[in-house]
Formats: sequence, structure tokens, C-alpha cells
Amino acid sequence: MSQTEQEIREQISYFGRSIFDRGLTAGSSGNISVRLSDGWLMTPTNCCLGNLDPADISRLDEKGNLLSGNKPSKEFFLHQAFLSQRPQDNAVVHLHSTYATAVACLPNVDSHDVLPAITPYSIMRLGKVALTPYHPPGDKKLGDEIIKVGASHNAVLLANHGPIVSAKNLEAAVYASEELEETCKLFMVLQGHSPRLLTEAQVSELNTKFPKNGDENAKSCC
Repeated sequence: MSQTEQEIREQISYFGRSIFDRGLTAGSSGNISVRLSDGWLMTPTNCCLGNLDPADISRLDEKGNLLSGNKPSKEFFLHQAFLSQRPQDNAVVHLHSTYATAVACLPNVDSHDVLPAITPYSIMRLGKVALTPYHPPGDKKLGDEIIKVGASHNAVLLANHGPIVSAKNLEAAVYASEELEETCKLFMVLQGHSPRLLTEAQVSELNTKFPKNGDENAKSCC
């Protein structure tokens, strides 16, 4: 059963508060969007995710023109670029969470596969995580970088900036963002150690049993 626009507004507000209360983004950083059949809902610019009024959430048409609510985040173009490459997805969460941002600052990582296969849940929710080159916040070149990797990655780290994740719906995008932060935390904690990683065969088995964004009959990863 599809959600009404009001239900989605309330869900954005609920998850925004949850994200903020658990320290996954601070101040007025971070933004959330949901694609509708005839446009978008987007968290407003300079707003705190912990204090969102559903009525203030920006309502945009398909081209990104503001129809109602407050002015949208200046990073709407990032969300639009991401979902332009992912027709199977309808929600994007962009945060400045501590550990994911820390990993986004590391040199000498594989830009198409930043994180090793540490846990099965990172494989099931994220797959391979990309890293885009640095551009200042609000620079439209960030959108160009997202377009390059968006079709093959649902989780991306913006260099020296933070994570951005897409999924089929908002709940899934929030859970994937949380999994990305926890995986990045493990990655940082394990620096200087020699952790046991999942083998290629184990990763392949997970991808077969728990495909992302597709088979509705696939087993749940939770």
C-alpha cells in the first residue's frame, strides 16, 4: 500500500529526529529527500534534522522548482543526480556522520570499493562503497561525480565531506546510512590490525541470498 504525501512528510520528520538524536549529523547539516510520482519532498535549507516540522518540508516539482514549504537544501541537485541513475530507488539520505566522514578523508583508498568486506550486513545493505573527488559543498561538479558512480553504487562517500546513500524507500535509506557509519567505524578501529575479512565466496553467497533493490521474494537481511 503506497504512502500518502502527508505520511511521507511525517516519516521524514521522524527519521530526521532519530538521526539527529543519535549524533549521526549535527547542527543544520545533512538532508533527506524522497521522490514522489510527480516530484520530490526535500528537507529545507539551514534546518536541523532534529526539529523538522512536516509542513515546512519542501515540495518540489520534477525539475526541482519549489511548489510549497520552505526553500530546499542547496544540495538537492546531489539527490536528483543520484536518483537519476537509480530508477529503482526513491529516497536519499546525506549525512556528515563522524566515521564515514573520517573514512572520506583517508588517502590511498580504492575509489570504487573503499571498504573491505568486514561484516555480512555491510555487503547486504551497501555492497561496494564509492569515493568521489573533493569539490566544495554546493558545487554542481559534485552532482557530476555522483552521476559517474550512482548506477553501480547505492552508497557513496564525498571526499572530505560525508556519506550519501540511496535506497528503494526512506526507511531502507536510513538503515543503509546507519550501516555505512557502523562499517566505517569498524574500519577505523581496525586500522593497524589484520582483521579476518569475508572471502570472495562468502561475499558472493551473500549477494545471491540477499540482493539489494530488486527481488521482493529475497530473504530479509534482518
